[in-house]
Amino acid sequence: MASKVSCLYVLTVVCWASALWYLSITRPTSSYTGHRQISSVSIARKNVSFGNIRTRPINPHSFDFLINEPNKCEKNVPFLVILISTTHKEFDARQAIRETWGDENNFKGIKIATLFLLGKNTDPVLNQMVEQESQIFHDIIVEDFIDSYHNLTLKTLMGMRWVATFCSKAKYVMKTDSDIFVNMDNLIYKLLKPNTKPRRRYFTGYVINGGPIRDVRSKWYMPRDLYPDSNYPPFCSGTGYIFSADVAELIYKTSLHTRLLHLEDVYVGLCLRKLGIHPFQNSGFNHWKMAYSLCRYRRVITVHQITPEEMHRIWNDMSSKKHLRC
Repeated sequence: MASKVSCLYVLTVVCWASALWYLSITRPTSSYTGHRQISSVSIARKNVSFGNIRTRPINPHSFDFLINEPNKCEKNVPFLVILISTTHKEFDARQAIRETWGDENNFKGIKIATLFLLGKNTDPVLNQMVEQESQIFHDIIVEDFIDSYHNLTLKTLMGMRWVATFCSKAKYVMKTDSDIFVNMDNLIYKLLKPNTKPRRRYFTGYVINGGPIRDVRSKWYMPRDLYPDSNYPPFCSGTGYIFSADVAELIYKTSLHTRLLHLEDVYVGLCLRKLGIHPFQNSGFNHWKMAYSLCRYRRVITVHQITPEEMHRIWNDMSSKKHLRC
């Protein structure tokens, strides 16, 4: 079985490299952001069902799973589910995470489930490559909205929906991105503490208190007609945050009746405010790039803008030098 998986993996890497080279020289980059028009249909679908929805949803999230792992939590309930927002071309980043901090077998006796979140690409070749990758690693979920920056909120809501539907008995969930390094020792043993009673209605990360940017040139531009208020509710940077698994269903249900915003972390903050859940500040979550040093990285939980090569180098260094004191 190991040799079969190895062959499949090598074949996949070769296919990825060839296809990405082909795409880079023959295909223009699509500018389509693809907010799908959502029809007014019932939330009850064949692969998800939530009760107690008394009013018609304004965001019914009427998307189907194109790739799913519905049985991932069936045999063993995870202590932690890790949801990683990624894009189709980031195979190297996904593989680096699988081989380092996202390896589900890193902690004996502590069940971890790692999943990569994607929408549908406008290029069928990339969709086929991700499907082949999924058949090898079984750690990808995809819904049929267009994968774009402006649909990041839909991607996170897909993850919340998946947890609520297929893994509701998990203890904690982490949402992060594919260019984040996670110090799993600090996350598991110092923050979540498996031997303690699991928290409820819990949400933590790097809390931001700010307001909308009205400059149309900004990546984080927010039109006044979409969000007229001068301040956002406190929200955690989307580069990495942790919440108790019960919050996944609460946020998903709340989103059905909350006008969508394209800024994913701000939108989650809006849902938390409606729920009366206040995110806790944790200085271990960094949403910026940090120069590497063993001692500095031992003190944090997340670091932003890490390449696949850096991911391997940092992980190997920290793993091999656990005996050294800072």
